[in-house]
Amino acid sequence: MQGAAYPDPRSSVSVLVVEDNFLIAMDVEAMLEQNGYRVIGPATYVSAALRLLDTLTPDVAVLDVNLRGQSVTPVAERLRETSVPFVLASAYAFQDIDGSDALKGAVNIGKPITEKRLLEALQAAIAAE
Repeated sequence: MQGAAYPDPRSSVSVLVVEDNFLIAMDVEAMLEQNGYRVIGPATYVSAALRLLDTLTPDVAVLDVNLRGQSVTPVAERLRETSVPFVLASAYAFQDIDGSDALKGAVNIGKPITEKRLLEALQAAIAAE
């Protein structure tokens, strides 16, 4: 008898992607979907991400730090309020990132984003909650 096919447990994990660069956002979306995650977004503006969070609660999020000149801090604060873990995806060094308490302690996977680093950081963020 052939082994039964089991659904991928990640398929129930939703990831909010907040990224203002279209090509990077599409690349992250493709990496996540190819690995069984459900993608919410991508949101390219802080206001768009906050609107999504008004109606949806993701399991985890990937946040670019600078969205068209705006800090992602309000999104991080909302995620912290609802106990949603997140990772940062920023080319900025940690000392250059806004000193907001909402961003403290978040893992920065850097840019360019590699699939291995993205997936490992998301799994660690989910496991830590």
